[in-house]
Amino acid sequence: MADDVTQILIKVSEGDSEDAYNRLFSKVYNELKDIANQQLSREREGHTYSKTDLVHEAFMKLIDTDQVEWKSRTHFYGIAAICMKQMLVDYARKKLAVKRGGNFSRQTYIDDLIPAVSEAKKIISLDEALKKLETFDKRMADVVNYRFFGGLTIEETAEILQVSTNTVNRDWVKARGLLYKELKEQL
Repeated sequence: MADDVTQILIKVSEGDSEDAYNRLFSKVYNELKDIANQQLSREREGHTYSKTDLVHEAFMKLIDTDQVEWKSRTHFYGIAAICMKQMLVDYARKKLAVKRGGNFSRQTYIDDLIPAVSEAKKIISLDEALKKLETFDKRMADVVNYRFFGGLTIEETAEILQVSTNTVNRDWVKARGLLYKELKEQL
């Protein structure tokens, strides 16, 4: 199945017909749903994005990208996870902007407001810390994106980044330490 997905991705990259997109969607749908589930498990309860919404919107963005040359199914899933993460970060930013006065509406239950704002701030803080890490060491930031957001294994991450598993392990440990320090200072 993995080789089949890779072959379909190559056809999609070459501009193959709508049939290739349909076959790709049916092959990757369950895995994308698992990634979406993993992403949403880190969100507060009652998030308005559903797994299905996240999968469909991410898939549409992924197939609309002409700049990506798909290398493998692992590469595709890694990029899908990063895409979903960015969609949730954008959602959190919009949510936080609304809570700060955009589209002002009175909240009756303060308990409903506090967790939503707190979670949005955490997501935005993590995204900012990752961007800072990326300016320091892009590969380390990629390791975090693939491992944490993509749920990829050390081996899969090494395959995508074309480095050894030892390098990914080292980057993973260093990146977690740097992010922990950065987030501790922000929150």
